[in-house]
Amino acid sequence: MPHFTKPESGSWTEHFGLATEPVNYDDSISPEFYALEQEAVFKKTWLNVGRVEQLPKNGSFFTKELDGAKTSVIVVRNKDGELRAYHNMCRHRGNKLVWNDYPREETAGMCRQFTCKYHGWRYDLDGKLTFVQQESEFFNLDKADYGLKNVLVDEWQGFVFVNFDPDAAPLKEYMGALGAGLEGYPFGQLTQKHTYRAEIGSNWKLFIDAFMEFYHAPVLHSKQSVSEEARKLQGVGYEALAYDIDGPHAMVSSWGGMSPPKDLSMVKPIERVLRSGLFGPWEGPDLGELPEGINPARHPAWGIDSFLFFPNFMLLIWKPGWYLTYHYWPTSYNTHIFECSLYFEPPKNAFERIQQEMAVVTFKEFGLQDGNTLEATQTMIESGAVTEFPLCDQEVMLRHLHKVVRGYVAEHSAAQTQGHPTAAPTPVSAAS
Repeated sequence: MPHFTKPESGSWTEHFGLATEPVNYDDSISPEFYALEQEAVFKKTWLNVGRVEQLPKNGSFFTKELDGAKTSVIVVRNKDGELRAYHNMCRHRGNKLVWNDYPREETAGMCRQFTCKYHGWRYDLDGKLTFVQQESEFFNLDKADYGLKNVLVDEWQGFVFVNFDPDAAPLKEYMGALGAGLEGYPFGQLTQKHTYRAEIGSNWKLFIDAFMEFYHAPVLHSKQSVSEEARKLQGVGYEALAYDIDGPHAMVSSWGGMSPPKDLSMVKPIERVLRSGLFGPWEGPDLGELPEGINPARHPAWGIDSFLFFPNFMLLIWKPGWYLTYHYWPTSYNTHIFECSLYFEPPKNAFERIQQEMAVVTFKEFGLQDGNTLEATQTMIESGAVTEFPLCDQEVMLRHLHKVVRGYVAEHSAAQTQGHPTAAPTPVSAAS
């Protein structure tokens, strides 16, 4: 059940049944462990790959590179308006089917069919093989046997997900109570999108760790603030208003989101002029009554909820009426691609557009500070000089994430040892 207030005694960590001793990060420095994650996590869970706005018409498609699952996918809206997803692979000789100038670069567009660049085989939007160049040269070829390889695809609140496990539980069920608590939020109203992407030299989980606690913010990000505000932030120990765990998923609800700040001397001059900054435009749109899963503590100082939908999709809801997403796409045991997308109501004039862009560039700077620091973290934990690290109670969700990943890997490894393939792992959690 949800946990909206801090326990009267003890800690959040103990409240969720997590251990309190120092942790190690063997799961973040091992190529062998990453290989197991690919099979146990990224091939067994629902992965958010985009939104329905990327598929506005029948024939709209986009591709997504998923190194964590060792593949590339095509997501398309077919001629009947239904979502379809396929491995991005021609059935003839295995060439990547949809790409432009660079095979590793993602692409999007409109089409009536998919044609392989190598030998010209064609597939319709339902994945059926419709044309084979010099078909008579093949031996007993039945085109019905060589359609594109299907991938499960579904949509939740406009977010498009894929899953490589044909026996996966339905997406709505997988999203659990935390997902249900967000249903009805007007994501479809906030369609002005700004995106940035960075290649980070750290394990994917370490970056998630950075965004599931605020313990680092007054120190790492202090130079983003004017001197008076920085001194204030460093002198006050901030803590989240509420935490929650639901199976493999997690949530942190916290303070912030002042609009406008009570003391304008505490923000930069450009923020005073634009009335915008880290928390977004100070005067946001009226989104009506918000779903009950937002600001679960019902705290007047609430400013942001950070939801982690396992394994790598973070959804942040901001009080001033906008949201952003984080994705962490692993490319090796110690590298990943970090993507951030910020969503606003479409601006009605140039000033509103500049307000939004102010929030975007501010967030970009914050993200780069985290990414740079995590590359330094990765290099040192790989040294092995220290193998145990103490975590405070504000870092409770870090413990949960690493425990869940280890649980998925352990269950997968046990099934492989017993000599039979794994189904979708039973969600491993620290709390009921």
